[in-house]
Amino acid sequence: MPNGWGLENHNGSVVDPTSPAQALKPLLVPVFVPSVLMSIAEYSLLPIIPSSAESLGASIPVAGFIAGLLMVGVLIADLPAGRLVDRIGERRAMMLGAAGGFLGVLLLASSLNLLLMGAGALLLGIGVAIFALARHAFFAEHIPLHFRARALSLLGGTFRAGAFIGPLIGSWLIVVFGVHSVYWFSATACVAAGWILLASKPESIKSTPVSKKGGIWKTAKENQVQLLTLGVGSAILGAVRTTRQIGLPLWALMISLSPAEVSLYIGLAGLLDFALFYTSGQIMDRYGRIWAAVPPLIGLALLHLVMFTVQDGTGFLLIACAMALANGLGSGIILTIGADLAPPHSRNEFLASYRLITDLGVATAAPLLSSLTVAFGLGTAMASFGVIGLVGAGLMWRYIPRFIPLVRSSDAGRGASS
Repeated sequence: MPNGWGLENHNGSVVDPTSPAQALKPLLVPVFVPSVLMSIAEYSLLPIIPSSAESLGASIPVAGFIAGLLMVGVLIADLPAGRLVDRIGERRAMMLGAAGGFLGVLLLASSLNLLLMGAGALLLGIGVAIFALARHAFFAEHIPLHFRARALSLLGGTFRAGAFIGPLIGSWLIVVFGVHSVYWFSATACVAAGWILLASKPESIKSTPVSKKGGIWKTAKENQVQLLTLGVGSAILGAVRTTRQIGLPLWALMISLSPAEVSLYIGLAGLLDFALFYTSGQIMDRYGRIWAAVPPLIGLALLHLVMFTVQDGTGFLLIACAMALANGLGSGIILTIGADLAPPHSRNEFLASYRLITDLGVATAAPLLSSLTVAFGLGTAMASFGVIGLVGAGLMWRYIPRFIPLVRSSDAGRGASS
């Protein structure tokens, strides 16, 4: 069985008795709070970038493409980020990512044309990629295996916290101060994340060991089976999550909902998504990774297939909440699979390759959605990703190893209170 899928002593007890609460409490301020802030910075902008692009003259497909450039920036930075983390360590890399995100948001805020807006989205994505890979590498190296999924689900919960806090505050800011104020709010969140990291002690975020010589490509070749199966399955999950994030605001434009309504509804759905994040980790640690991968993919796929039925605000809120429910049950699954598969001697290099594949799914989702929308309409484009999602569910079902339980009932109880 591959490293990370099962680890017990002969007597059935867990190897590392450290509880999640004990291990994760010191990381609250230096890791989790900056993660929430960076997620707020990113997700507060996702509902309004399409409408901002439309106000500069973009059509609905072009607006979707501009929003998708954030994911393209993530893709561009993935491989260099692996080497960067090796050289400067996780803490400094996270600080650099926050700085890059801040500069990207400034460019978005000052955009007078679609070219500058696209460049800002791209730079924001680069900052997000550097920040995310450094954080992922740290957790893969330092979190004990028997509660890895719960720890990474908590990390996934920071994304979901941003996904409902950002749009909800953004909705209020739009009503009171106008759309442009959301960009300055996002920039402030980036600055706050960077400041907390700068003020934290260097030893609070230990760097992973430098990877062995041979580089990213050698590591990818050695692990090609895992990357081409579970990596691709994770990429498909990332893609349908992206079309959910981009497709919902685009559908709202098509049915003439206001930016304030869209931010409010997406924020409310994000609250449901956030509420489920730790449940996902408990499921993975108790019953196996497969149960946090296959059901969310099937749910998101089916909801993409029926998007065409939504014609008003009530229907939009219902499908946004249903998608949030499906997505929340898979909180942290992509991070956990990557950490499980990463070989100890080359974690950063493997995670760079793994994240490249998963983020390729994310980055290509928006351009493909735009192209399909131009050719066939937005409803058909969303349904096409529903079919792709079902393919991803099949890959996950086939290739995720069946799980040896790692969690005792007493340990699960301690983790739930952390």
